[in-house]
Amino acid sequence: MTELRALTPHSVIPAEQASRNRQQKRLLRTFLPELVQLERQLAEAPELVNTAVAGRVAVGPIELPIYRVDLGTPATNAPVVLIVGGVHGLERIGSQVVMAWLDSLLARLGWDQHLNALLEKVHITLLPIVNPGGMYLNQRSNPSGVDLMRNAPITAQDGSAFLLGGQQWSSRLPWYRGRPEQGMEVENQALEAVIQDLLPNRPFSLALDCHSGFGWQDQIWFPYAYRRRPMRRIDSVMALKLIWEQAYPNHNYRFEPQSAHYLTHGDLWDYFYKQVNRENSGVFLPLTLEMGSWRWIRKRPRQLFRLDGFFNPLVPHRHQRVLRSHLTWMDFLISAAASHQNWLPTGEQQSMLREAAIMHWYRDTR
Repeated sequence: MTELRALTPHSVIPAEQASRNRQQKRLLRTFLPELVQLERQLAEAPELVNTAVAGRVAVGPIELPIYRVDLGTPATNAPVVLIVGGVHGLERIGSQVVMAWLDSLLARLGWDQHLNALLEKVHITLLPIVNPGGMYLNQRSNPSGVDLMRNAPITAQDGSAFLLGGQQWSSRLPWYRGRPEQGMEVENQALEAVIQDLLPNRPFSLALDCHSGFGWQDQIWFPYAYRRRPMRRIDSVMALKLIWEQAYPNHNYRFEPQSAHYLTHGDLWDYFYKQVNRENSGVFLPLTLEMGSWRWIRKRPRQLFRLDGFFNPLVPHRHQRVLRSHLTWMDFLISAAASHQNWLPTGEQQSMLREAAIMHWYRDTR
């Protein structure tokens, strides 16, 4: 894994591209066009956007970078929003949604005074393609066959879902956790290094990890996945949900703890949530956008005959609709982070909202 350094995209991207021969460039255009598109975005980004290589993954003759993109205030006590995509290689739409939002952000920097004022209050970090090797190979896992969302050193307290909750039998079966004695995979180590570099001593931080492939409806999941008891700052999740619904009452997201659906071993965001909370006094809220892909299949059943059809909208107009449908939510998270002191609950509000959250989400498991 390379050392994290803040560099301008105008130095990082040409160096990466120059290191590839013609055959490697052709392979990337064929099997990983998202990386080609991301590099084009970053090469054309303004100077205030910093790019670094958080890690590298070797796949055959190609070494694939894991890009980290930073913009906003450099103040170390400012709130942070971390946006992640492509943890599962098959779920290309997750990376594409992150890149669509980045496109919107970069296009507005030149004229949007409100956005520029907002960026003086908040820091934004993006890792659009965490698992470039899995995406290149068109598989859920990384090139070693490990499911990155089952790879953290945390074990489910109750019975996890069979196979789906993570298994250690074989990398040839889905949801393989890897070997604990080998530590986390290089992709997760890169993400962990970014979190450790980014989040210490922050008053407020928020992460959004973009996935697809579960349910009929878009969902916002939050910890825990390893147990059914509520997280410590469940009051803050409820407060965020309430201000979102007040501002956008016609939204289509369903907020739930992941444990409402199934328990898993090795959940990354459970691990990072507990790790950050042990080391910091501020508030860290990790969220997962789980785009419901079943409705794409219902409208086009032939997608069942393609592996990527389980996880991605293949019809162009549906694909475009998905790319634009989450822009408001991601913009909202930036504004919410910048103004966190105006809505984070304190004192009696915390107790009241915690009780409301438990009644709303945990009434059957309290």
